[in-house]
Amino acid sequence: MDTKHVVAAVIIHQRKVYATQRGYGEFKDKWEFPGGKIELGETPQEALRREIREELDTEIEVGNLIGTIETDYPSFHLSMGCYCCTVQSGKLTLLEHEAARWLDADHLEEVDWLPADRSLLPEIREQLIKDTGMPC
Repeated sequence: MDTKHVVAAVIIHQRKVYATQRGYGEFKDKWEFPGGKIELGETPQEALRREIREELDTEIEVGNLIGTIETDYPSFHLSMGCYCCTVQSGKLTLLEHEAARWLDADHLEEVDWLPADRSLLPEIREQLIKDTGMPC
């Protein structure tokens, strides 16, 4: 089984996390943390900054690794590095996704998450509940 190495941006602002709805492909209409594949020669952080520029026309600061999710899908294995991120500049313009929402800890379950992203929700909920003033 092929392994896909990807990265995801857990963008947190004012105790809410940014979720996007896929507008294409096998998992169209499912919700995810934005991001994508790591290209040859890129670090995970470089890939994440590039993907967010391409998908959302936004510059982000990539912070701490929250965790790496390992999930088997029917046709591939997914290894997804999930990083805490903040917006540096831009307006999170949807260039590839159908929709987006800012979700607080009480509303994380309101969207139909992809399995890998869903597995990160307990950690995200904990991050959102913390009142430290700094994400992750």
